[in-house]
Amino acid sequence: MVVALLLSACNSIISSNKNKTSVFDESSSENADNLEHVKETLVTPPFLPKFNQVDTGAPKIVEVRLVVQEKLLQVDPDAKIWALTYNGSVPGPLIVVHQNDYVQVTIVNPKTNTLTHNIDFHAATGGLGGGSISVVSPGQQVTFRFKAIKPGVFVYHCAPGGIMVPLHVVSGMNGAIMVLPRKGLTDENGNPITFDKAYYVAEQDYYIPKDKDGNYKEYKTPGEGFFDMMGVLKTLTLSHIVFNGSVGSLTGKNALTANVGDKVLFVTSEANRDTRIHLIGGHADLLWQGGSFSNKPVTNYETWSVVGGSAVVMIYKFREPEHIYI
Repeated sequence: MVVALLLSACNSIISSNKNKTSVFDESSSENADNLEHVKETLVTPPFLPKFNQVDTGAPKIVEVRLVVQEKLLQVDPDAKIWALTYNGSVPGPLIVVHQNDYVQVTIVNPKTNTLTHNIDFHAATGGLGGGSISVVSPGQQVTFRFKAIKPGVFVYHCAPGGIMVPLHVVSGMNGAIMVLPRKGLTDENGNPITFDKAYYVAEQDYYIPKDKDGNYKEYKTPGEGFFDMMGVLKTLTLSHIVFNGSVGSLTGKNALTANVGDKVLFVTSEANRDTRIHLIGGHADLLWQGGSFSNKPVTNYETWSVVGGSAVVMIYKFREPEHIYI
């Protein structure tokens, strides 16, 4: 009788596993040329573009446009950097699609810029994440698309080759994309979960050189400061670690808000170095480690790791009036 029960349980597990899709299985094989095109209007972080948390319809081609801006950015009252940006912000805009959507990206490098750029999507498969087919010199633009087959959050960044990869990344040229499951997110018990607000918070490390008197140096063009910056990078001596590009970007009038009872989704990323993020006075109620929505979220984490070159998602419920600090 005991043996029979064990065999029955084993058979039940095997039957259950047969209904699951392997990570190696192709989830759809539609002809992308026949899919509906939709344009996503990107916005400046910490905010997200308009999107549906659930999309059970057919996959779409989601069109996004990223314009490279090389701009002087005030990091703090005493320091500026030639920020290399997508759409003018550090980090670049968060892109939101659903699993099996196609992301059609147009990269524009205005002729007023001085450097060659491209983009590498960690969410993409093949072609160096798009990096090998998206190289644009000043005055050029390119359009390409990839299928978002992996649900989760992923970093994207400029990767023009060699030493220029870290130089562009630590000059702010990075962002993230969120690929939601078509049926939406589920909690630790596998039940559907929705959120009331969402924010994108990215840690950015800078390596701004100083002169012999200890003052931060300024340059007329981005490339002019690269040699000095390489010297600082080699010693791993950070000049700044900030959220969303500059000191004070998420405080005071820029503080993020939520109502009591709101479940708030936070995307956190770091394109270069490992970091750990802690919500002072709160917890990650649900945390998708490594940023993968294919895995069940863990619960009640006080601090979570963001490996360099990755993004992570957590949801926190605001239970009482309070100030929360990251």
